[in-house]
Amino acid sequence: QVQLVESGGGLVQPGGSLRLSCAASGSIFSPHVMAWYRQAPGKQRELVAGINSGGRTNYADSVKGRFTISRDNAKNTVNLQMNSLKPEDTAVYYCYAKVRPGVPDDYWGQGTQVTVSS
Repeated sequence: QVQLVESGGGLVQPGGSLRLSCAASGSIFSPHVMAWYRQAPGKQRELVAGINSGGRTNYADSVKGRFTISRDNAKNTVNLQMNSLKPEDTAVYYCYAKVRPGVPDDYWGQGTQVTVSS
């Protein structure tokens, strides 16, 4: 059973920065894809950024140029550097991992709250 443990959320003022981290344990494979999703109150969960084992990344349009996703395959960790934060970035952020492609092998973290407010 794969476990994802997130850290780094909190309260920050508009324009500030936060760094989220997620560590995956319990798998003999380095996850095929790791990603960050978020869910704001009353809204659906949405993809923020993803990165595959080869380092290819994709971002939601709303965060391009402000957020950067990175991973360490040796440590099975993924990070999300969030800069120029806006109030609309406020949400619970979830770490996601798909360990093996093409099969149901998906896992979620417990979520970490990010609040952007003055």
